Amino acid sequence: MSDETMASYQDELEASFRKIEEGDIIEGTVIGVTDTEVTLDLKSYAEGIIRQADYSDDPDFSLTQNVSIGDTLQATVISLDDGAGSLLLSRKQANDVLVWDKLKKYMEDGTNLKVTIKGVVNKGVIAYVEGVRGFIPASKLSLSYVENLEDWLLKEIEVRVITADPEKKRLVLSARDILREKREEERKSQISNVEIGLVTEGTVESIMPYGAFVRLSSGLSGLVHVSQISAKRIKDPSVVLKEGDTVKVKVIGLKDGKISLSMKALEDVSAEEVQEEKVVLPKSEELSTNLGSLLKNLKL
Repeated sequence: MSDETMASYQDELEASFRKIEEGDIIEGTVIGVTDTEVTLDLKSYAEGIIRQADYSDDPDFSLTQNVSIGDTLQATVISLDDGAGSLLLSRKQANDVLVWDKLKKYMEDGTNLKVTIKGVVNKGVIAYVEGVRGFIPASKLSLSYVENLEDWLLKEIEVRVITADPEKKRLVLSARDILREKREEERKSQISNVEIGLVTEGTVESIMPYGAFVRLSSGLSGLVHVSQISAKRIKDPSVVLKEGDTVKVKVIGLKDGKISLSMKALEDVSAEEVQEEKVVLPKSEELSTNLGSLLKNLKL
C-alpha cells in the first residue's frame, strides 16, 4: 500500500472514531435523496439523516429537485440516534450559524442572486436565499411604482442582499440597483449609435427654466437648451413649447452620456436655404445685351 493510500486510510480511520456530540456541525456527502429525507456519508460509524422539515424553512423546497447525489453539506447534530442507528441532523440549525456568513459575503461582493417570489406581505414580497426568508420592499422591486404586489407572485427575479443581520434574523433583498444598472447599460449602448448631426423628431416630455427635455423615437431623451430653442431670444422655454409637442431637432453634442439637441440649428439651415432662393439671376435680355457689348469692343 502506497504512503498516499495509507495516509488517506489513516484519516478515514481516525474520522470514523472521532467523538461526535449533539450541537456539532459536521460535513458529509449526499449518498441518498428522497422526497422526505437526505442521507449523508459522514465517514464515521453512522450515516446522517436530514429530514425535510430540518432542511429548509422554505415551504415549497423540494429535496429531490434541489439536492443531488455527491453534494457536500454541513449540518448540525440534533440527535446521536434517530432510532435506526443513524445520526439525526439539521441543515437549518447549521444554516443559522453558517449561512449568515455566506449572506454577508453576498452583500459585500454585490452578488446577483436569482430568487422566486414566494409570498406577499405588507409593503413587500418574500423570497428565500440559502433557505433563509428574505424580504423585498415594494420600493426595491422595480424601477417604477408597483401597484399590485400579487402580480409578482412566483416570478423569478435577480436581487442583491442589502441587509444581512444574523442577530435579528433579518435578510433584506433588492432588485432595483440591478435594474438601474441594466437600464444604464442599455442607454449607453443606444447612445453609442447616435451620431452628431442626426436630424429627427421627438416629443417634449418636460420643460425646465433652462430648457426642454425631448424624448426621441429611440426612447432616449436629450436637452434642448433655452438658447437652442429659437433664433429669437427667449427667456423661458414655455413661451415656445409645451409638454406633448412634437418637434424636429438636431443632435449637436454627446458628452458623459448626455445628448444635446437643437431646434435653432434647423432654423438656421432653413434661413440659409431661403436666402439662396432669393438670389436674383439676370434676365435673358440683359445677358444678350451684355454679350453684345463685349463682342463690340473685341477687335479681331
